[in-house]
Parts: sequence; C-alpha cells; structure tokens
Amino acid sequence: MRIMAFDYGTKRIGIAVTDPLQIIATALTTLHPDEIWSFLADYLQHEQVEVFVVGKPLQMDGSDSESAQHVLGFVRKLKKVYPQIPVEEIDERFTSKMASAAIAQSGKKKSKRQEKGLVDTVSAAIILQSYMEKKGF
Repeated sequence: MRIMAFDYGTKRIGIAVTDPLQIIATALTTLHPDEIWSFLADYLQHEQVEVFVVGKPLQMDGSDSESAQHVLGFVRKLKKVYPQIPVEEIDERFTSKMASAAIAQSGKKKSKRQEKGLVDTVSAAIILQSYMEKKGF
C-alpha cells in the first residue's frame, strides 16, 4: 500500500506517492484544487493508499500560518470523503525553498525551475520523504 502526500495551496496542490513497498517517495502531479476530488476517486480505484500526509503550513514560531485554515478545510474534507484512510499532518516549513534548491541542482533551465507546479510537486515529495524519515521507513 502506498502513502500519498499533499502540498496544499489555494491555486495548486502538489501530490507525491510512495511505491507500494513504501521505500521511495516520488513526485506525482500538480492539480488545481477543483480537480483533486475526481483525481483521488480515480486514483484510489487503481491503487491502495494506507495514509494521507498533508503539509501543515506553520510560522517560524510554530503557530499556524495564514494559509493553515485552507489546509484545515482540505484535511476535514479528506477525512469526511475517505474516512477509512488516516490523515497525518507534518510541518512543511522550508519545503518550497528545499524544492527550488533541489530543482536548481538537477540542472533544469531557469524557466523550468520557476515553474510553480513543479515546485509544488517536488515540495509534496519532500513532505512525504520527511514523513517517511520520521516514521523510520
């Protein structure tokens, strides 16, 4: 069974998944928030997901950021639509910066590095990797 992670934003949601053995975190896609529910319905018909991991946006002092309320709404709906799949939240501070740095190091052209969808997808993979490390995968 896979683990699926989300980097939730009001304009884009980055999604990453593990392989079925939960060894490797892979950036999957970036979607507009309006597309997420049909995407999940289709994806979950073909793949089993053990847990959803959602990046929680925090301020430097650990308090919720302004965008945290949007993430909270997304988490509530995930739990309501898929009550059989647990939802875990993980601190996502610095993931966008880490994603931009990782993309830069990959040798992508500057225009590709600035593509926000790519940053969101790689951020989701970093969130998933952090979760896996915390859980001792």
